[in-house]
Amino acid sequence: MQPRLASSVLVKALIRAAETQGGTGAVLAKGDPFAGAVAVILAERGVKRRFLERMLELSGGYAWRDPGGGEERDEAAFSALVERRRRTDPDLWVVELDIASAERFADEMTAFG
Repeated sequence: MQPRLASSVLVKALIRAAETQGGTGAVLAKGDPFAGAVAVILAERGVKRRFLERMLELSGGYAWRDPGGGEERDEAAFSALVERRRRTDPDLWVVELDIASAERFADEMTAFG
């Protein structure tokens, strides 16, 4: 099993990575600073595109997965998903990253697994 990066450090690293690529980041909900799960909403020019959660895999490593299987969501659906996830996991961090190429950034997020 790989050592786990503290959730607060991971969130800061994701925001910094978005900023270095000309994007912005904001923490929408804070969770446990050490062991809270992390979810990311990726947006492009203010339009939310993807919702990804950091999931523990059987191998002991982490991967970013879309719990909805990549289905398209509108603003209300993103809000409802975040509310539902926070109700079941109050330690969940929710971060929104607005970046020029959300899909490319999602592919690069594996480095933050």
